[in-house]
Parts: sequence; structure tokens; C-alpha cells
Amino acid sequence: MEALAAASGSLWSSPGAKRGGSGLPSLRCYLLRRLGSGVSKPLKARLPSYVAVRTPRAAYPTAVEDGSSNETDAIPTPKVIIDQDSSPDATIVEITFGDRLGALLDTMNSLKNLGLHVVKANVYMDSSGKHNKLAITNRSTGRKIEDPELLETIRLTIINNMLQYHPESSSQLAMGATFGVEPPEQKVDIDIATRINIYDDGPDRSLLVVETADRPGLLVDLVKIITDINITVQSREFDTEGLLAKAKFHVSYRNEPIMKALQQVLSNSLLYFLRRPTTEDASF
Repeated sequence: MEALAAASGSLWSSPGAKRGGSGLPSLRCYLLRRLGSGVSKPLKARLPSYVAVRTPRAAYPTAVEDGSSNETDAIPTPKVIIDQDSSPDATIVEITFGDRLGALLDTMNSLKNLGLHVVKANVYMDSSGKHNKLAITNRSTGRKIEDPELLETIRLTIINNMLQYHPESSSQLAMGATFGVEPPEQKVDIDIATRINIYDDGPDRSLLVVETADRPGLLVDLVKIITDINITVQSREFDTEGLLAKAKFHVSYRNEPIMKALQQVLSNSLLYFLRRPTTEDASF
């Protein structure tokens, strides 16, 4: 049954099912619960504890989606980039994990199950490895994806498949601590990792750059904080690189660049939200 679930690329397959049926919720289940509760405030929840079976890194076989396998001691840094600026007609998604990625057929099928259309898929190689670049549109409208909740679902869908087909990636991804086989050895100091920068970027907009520790739901929460103070998000790029996330937003206030006083308000709001300690006042 597990082999059938893996072959189907189903988002309901949970990596936790491979560890003695611990019932660990998948990233899909996490996001559905989050969206069901609304996005008026960040979800503060304690996921169920489990006993992870630690496997030495050198013993991880990499089962890529085209059926081939590869094994190496050096685990590359997984990267998922969601780019809204490069194309006026489609959302560009780029996925990199050294040279370990296959054809990503199950990932593309999972995206299609979200009501999306993969318009184009390109692969290129450079010194950092193989880059899989997908152009995605909304099947119902034929346009790029603008909804931040759907963009976050796309990101979590890709990470979910990476954790399923490349379990060794969990030691390199922030979400591997909750949803993967082996949590990351490194721990990110949120105060040091979080950086907010705002630049003027033309006559009618500013560029907001946010760097912080990655976690599920981050993109949705960032957009909500920005729009809650009446700042318009014109476009966005969201990069997941290992344990960190980097978001770039083109923003404006009444069709003009953000003035200095409002820049300070925005920066303080984001820093407070990203750095404040969370209390575990809910559980699954």
C-alpha cells in the first residue's frame, strides 16, 4: 500500500506512516487545518511527538521520481523558488536539490491535482546541480497564481513530495524537523536570521526583502501583516533555501513608494511577528 501511495504522488501520504504508523500529519493536512481556521492570526500549535528512527546519512538511498536512484555522502541544500516577476503570464517555480531530482512527474501530478496547469517544464544544469523550472497557471483562469494561500500550498506540496521521494532532504529543510525522517542538526537563531530591508524601486513602488527561518504558513502570514497596515503587494518572490526563507515583495502605498515613517512601521511589525516567542496554546 505504501508503494502504491508513493507511486500515485498523493498528498495524503504522510512520511510519518513509514515510521511504524505514528500518524504524523502530512504538510497537506497541516495546511488544510490552517486554512480551515482562517489566517487572522498565526497558528500556534503543538504537533504530536514521535520517536524518529535515525538513519545515518550515508545510508540514505535517493529514490527519484523517475525510478532511478543515487547515493552520496554530501547532501545538497534543497531550494524551492516561487517567482511572480519573471513572467507576466505564469508563476515560475524552480526546484533544485543538487543532481538528485528526477523528472518530477509525481510533483507535477500533485500540482495538477490542485487545479493548476504546468504550461512549460525546463531543465538546465550548472555548477550547483540540476534546476527544474516549471511555468504554472491556474487551470480555471489560464493566468498566474495570485492567491497567497494557493502559492503557499504549492510550496508545501513541492516540499511534501521532496520529503517523500528524497527522505535525506529532511535533514536540510526546516520542515524536516516536523514532517521528515530526520530533523536538521542545525538550529536557526531567529533573532540573527531575521532581517528586514526596504528599498525604493521606481517612482511608484518599493522593494521589501524579508529573510527569516522557514516554517509552514510563512508566506500567508507575511502577506497578511503587510496588507493589514494598508500596504499593497504588487508582486512577490518566495525562496525556500534549506532552513531559511527569503521573500521579496514589490509594495506600494496609494500607488507610491512607501514613505520612511511607514517603512519603520512595516519593519517593526514584521520583526515583532517573526521574532516574538510563540506559546503552545493549541494542539492537534
